[in-house]
Amino acid sequence: MTPGEADELAAALADAKATPAPAKTGGGEAEADAMAAEWEAMLGGADEGMDDPLGGGRGESTRVLNQDEIDSLLGFDEAGDEGSDRAGIQAILNAALVSYERLPMLEVVFDRLVRMMTTSLRNFTSDNVEVSLDDILSQRFGDYLNSIPLPAMLTVFKAEEWDNFGLMTVDSSMIYSIVDVLLGGRRGTAAMRVEGRPYTTIERTLVERMIHVVLADLSAAFDPLSPVTFRFDRLETNPRFATISQPSNAAIVARLRIDMEDRGGRLEILIPFATLEPVRELLLQMFMGEKFGRDSIWETHLAEEMWFTEVPLEAVLDTQILPLSRVLEMKVGSKFLLNATPESPVVLRCGDQPMFIGKMGKRGSNIAIRVDHRRRQDAK
Repeated sequence: MTPGEADELAAALADAKATPAPAKTGGGEAEADAMAAEWEAMLGGADEGMDDPLGGGRGESTRVLNQDEIDSLLGFDEAGDEGSDRAGIQAILNAALVSYERLPMLEVVFDRLVRMMTTSLRNFTSDNVEVSLDDILSQRFGDYLNSIPLPAMLTVFKAEEWDNFGLMTVDSSMIYSIVDVLLGGRRGTAAMRVEGRPYTTIERTLVERMIHVVLADLSAAFDPLSPVTFRFDRLETNPRFATISQPSNAAIVARLRIDMEDRGGRLEILIPFATLEPVRELLLQMFMGEKFGRDSIWETHLAEEMWFTEVPLEAVLDTQILPLSRVLEMKVGSKFLLNATPESPVVLRCGDQPMFIGKMGKRGSNIAIRVDHRRRQDAK
C-alpha cells in the first residue's frame, strides 16, 4: 500500500469513528465494529510495511550512505581537490558564480611572456630553463588567497600607466630551486627544503632579483598591445598582507611552470579585472597574427605600391550651371562660352577632390598648367 492510500484509509477510519452509528437491530452494530477493526489492521500493516528513509523507523530500512558517498554527492571528494572540476552540489554552486568574459588577446600576451621568460631566465640562471603555461582562469580574489599553498612569497606589483596593482606568487619549490641554482648547487640533486622557518634575507634578495626579471618580461609582453610598466612594490610571505582587491572581485590567474633540469617550481600571476579595465577593449579583439592584428611586411609593401598608383588628374577651366532644356538643345556646332580668360586660375582635380590651382600657358605645341599653390581642403 502506498503512503497516499494509507493516508486515505486513516482519514476514512477517523470519519467512521467520529460518525455516530445509527441504531440497528440484530447484528448491524457488530458488523460495523468488525469493519472498523479490519480497517485498523490494514492501516497498521501499511505503517509497518513502509520503509524509514533514515533507517530508524519501523520495518525493514534502506541502505545507509557511508561518508565517502556523502562527500562524493556533495562534491567534497578529497581525490578531486587537485583538479578544478567538481561534482554534485559543489558543481551546482560553482556554476552559479559569475561567468566572466574571455579575453582572447590576453592569452596571446601570456604566450609571448612564456617565450620571453624562457630566454631571460636562461640568461639569469646560466642554466637550461623551460617555462610552460599550465592554465589561465578566472577566479575570485578571496578564493585565490585561500588556495595559496604556504610557505610562499607573494609579490605586489603596480601597473604604472593603469594605476592599479597585481600579484605574483612564487611557491616554496621554486624559491629553493632558484636559490640553489644561483648559489652554485650541484646538478642532479633536488633542492633541499628547510620547512618551519621564515625565509632568510639572502633567499628574499635572490627571489626578488628573479621577480624583477619576470616583471620586465611581462611589461615587454604587453608592449605591442599597450605600453605599460610593472613596478615591484613589496614582497610578502603572509597572504593577508598582500590584499590588493576586495575578496569578491574577479581576477585573471595565469599559472606558469618553470623547470630547470631536475629542479623547478610554479609561479602564478594574478591581475584583477579592475587593473585590466583600461585595456579591456584591446584584450577583447581576436588574434590576427604575430603583430597583434598588424603585419608590417604587407604595410610596407602597400605603402610602396601606393606611390606607383595611377590616378586621373583633370584641369577645370570653368564650371557652369545650366538649365536642362538648354543642355538638351545643344547639337553639333553649338557654342558654349566660358567665363574664363587665359589669365584665369585653373583648378586641378583628382576625382571630386580639388588638389592644386595654377595658370594656363603653352609649352611647345601643348597647353600646360603651372601650379601656383595647393588648394585648401576646406575651401569651397
